[in-house]
Amino acid sequence: MVPFSHILILAGITFALGVVCVAVRRNILMILIGVEIMLNAAGLAFVAGSMRWGMPEGQIFVLFLMAMAASEVSVGLALVVYLHKRKRSVDVDDFSDMKG
Repeated sequence: MVPFSHILILAGITFALGVVCVAVRRNILMILIGVEIMLNAAGLAFVAGSMRWGMPEGQIFVLFLMAMAASEVSVGLALVVYLHKRKRSVDVDDFSDMKG
């Protein structure tokens, strides 16, 4: 059995890696991957909490989280394809004219 603290440390490190990926990268695809990494880290923490307290709510919430992540990926990739067709680039700085 893996200790609860080790799982939370892993989830924290994974979440931090996702934040770094979102903050540092200028590529839209890499930003989407960073968001997915953060969602997976949150899911890992929920499953760890569910295991720790013996309640299935954390695992059920992770199922909803996975469904939301799948829809986020499909919408995000559709936006990437559209923006690539429009500007021939996936660099975030090229889309600064889209500010409201």
